[in-house]
Amino acid sequence: QVQLVESGGGLAQPGGSHRLSCAVSGFNRDLYTVGWFRRVPGKEREGVSCLATKDGSTNYADSVKGRFTISRDNVKKMVYLQMNDLKPEDTAIYYCAADWRGRLLLTESDYDYWGQGTQVTVSS
Repeated sequence: QVQLVESGGGLAQPGGSHRLSCAVSGFNRDLYTVGWFRRVPGKEREGVSCLATKDGSTNYADSVKGRFTISRDNVKKMVYLQMNDLKPEDTAIYYCAADWRGRLLLTESDYDYWGQGTQVTVSS
């Protein structure tokens, strides 16, 4: 049974940094993709970034390029989202998700497994 558990949400100041973690378990394959998405109330879930676990290839949404970095620890089966230069518009519930096909897509419908989400609030 595939499970994804996010952690690290909380309050951050504008211009500050924050790191989210995603623990992945139950995946019996070497190649898959872990993506980070976020949702603001009243809006659709937005793809933020994703990473292919086999070779570390990444993809980012234009809104976070240069500010967010996705990384992995294959031994611990963890995927991280380092968020720098945070803005109030980054406030959202952040979800990690897994695509067993190993693609680098940022579309919600391309992901098969989802975590419960963790709230990030950027405010002074």
